[in-house]
Amino acid sequence: MAVRPAPLRLWLFLHLLPQVYCEYGMVHVLSEKGSSKGKDYCILFNSQWAHLPHDLGKASLLQLQDQTSSVLCSPSDVPHGGFNNQIPMVMRGNCTFYEKVRLAQINGARGLLIVSRERLVPPGGNRSQYEEIDIPVALLSYTDMLDIGKSFGSSVKGAMYAPNEPVLDYNMVIIFVMAVGTVAIGGYWAGSRDVKKRYMKHKRDDGAEKHDDETVDVTPIMICVFVVMCCSMLVLLYFFYDHLVYLIIGIFCLAASIGLYSCLSPFVRRFPLGKCRIPDNNLPYFHKRPQVRMLLLAVFCISVSVVWGIFRNEDQWAWVLQDALGIAFCLYMLKTIRLPTFKGCTLLLLVLFVYDVFFVFITPFLTKTGESIMVEVAAGPSDSATHEKLPMVLKVPRLNSSPLALCDRPFSLLGFGDILVPGLLVAYCHRFDIQVQSSRVYFVACTIERPTSASCGDSSCQLPSASQRQHCASLSARHRANDQPHPPREGAARLRLS
Repeated sequence: MAVRPAPLRLWLFLHLLPQVYCEYGMVHVLSEKGSSKGKDYCILFNSQWAHLPHDLGKASLLQLQDQTSSVLCSPSDVPHGGFNNQIPMVMRGNCTFYEKVRLAQINGARGLLIVSRERLVPPGGNRSQYEEIDIPVALLSYTDMLDIGKSFGSSVKGAMYAPNEPVLDYNMVIIFVMAVGTVAIGGYWAGSRDVKKRYMKHKRDDGAEKHDDETVDVTPIMICVFVVMCCSMLVLLYFFYDHLVYLIIGIFCLAASIGLYSCLSPFVRRFPLGKCRIPDNNLPYFHKRPQVRMLLLAVFCISVSVVWGIFRNEDQWAWVLQDALGIAFCLYMLKTIRLPTFKGCTLLLLVLFVYDVFFVFITPFLTKTGESIMVEVAAGPSDSATHEKLPMVLKVPRLNSSPLALCDRPFSLLGFGDILVPGLLVAYCHRFDIQVQSSRVYFVACTIERPTSASCGDSSCQLPSASQRQHCASLSARHRANDQPHPPREGAARLRLS
């Protein structure tokens, strides 16, 4: 009798098992006294138990009863009088989700919130259990439960609902404008500097101007070395993320301050004030007697980077500084790095294409967790002790209220590579226009093509709506049905794209 290969047997095993649906939702909490404004908290639920309304106005506002002192696994855990028209909050563990929700429903509950100290996983069961239960059950994080008690006290009401994701994310429009604007301005600036060189090559500029006009011509060898360094750094970050992330943050602060200085210096030089120079001295850098205005600009740029570095985890406003520093860094790189030949452009795009394909689509087959190294490093490992994120991205908070923004992705991100790589090509096209003395036709065409391709590419990479059902791959029926206090191994509780 023929034996099926191991990969085929694994595929059949995973696809023959019942799948667990998991969706993000919200529980709107407010005080029974009505003295404070309500607040939404993230919940993870399985619509196979019961559906949640999409509109808060259609959701039932019920009393939340704090029963987190018990796990609701036996009738003795039910308080005297039951849960008449209430939503009890109980701790996760010791029995299956079905046993908890069944006890809650028998005793009059209109819903059930299971508080988890661990990562939220979808509450699973089987078909007969789903048919028996007609009240919603969802998981709430332990920190959110503590915040509810701290913000609203013991007498609170809550309404469970799952609003649809908005059709248009305005934050994506903002990122789109920032990215395309940076590419266009950086490409135009890089070409304009060649114009200045062409018509002023016989004139003498001062030392600062000469320093600003320095460029780096990228050779094929430099491209190969750059890609090897990127691969090595990505692998090192994957294995030693908590140790290297602070090094990357420090390098970003230094490079961003240099980029901000480079972008602002042409405007500062136009000011008539502060042209005087510091006195003669033997100090490093200061012995060149820089102008006072340029020295103040350097202090300002360093201060901006330091402020961001200290308050980088402030979600309310730190993203503004990060985007400003990131745009300045990208403009500086586009102005400084030059691809002298079309062959160099082709080689760079080709090796980066192979680099992306390997680390995004091939590495999941090589890692133990089945995660892409690129995605794991860019998003930050889920088990990171520092919870720090790499700063080489433009980030904009989600402007629409939605479960996805509340639960999983409060920011929309765009990596610097998606700006620098097309920006180098746009800069090359502008330089070519200047070389052949055309009317910037290649620069305009390449700049227009950039947002067109970006819109097509970004739309294909968008995650599906959080209110849509997303299959959670589980490796055993026990972990799907049982209310275990720890998440399944091998990422079984992670949300998967359906």
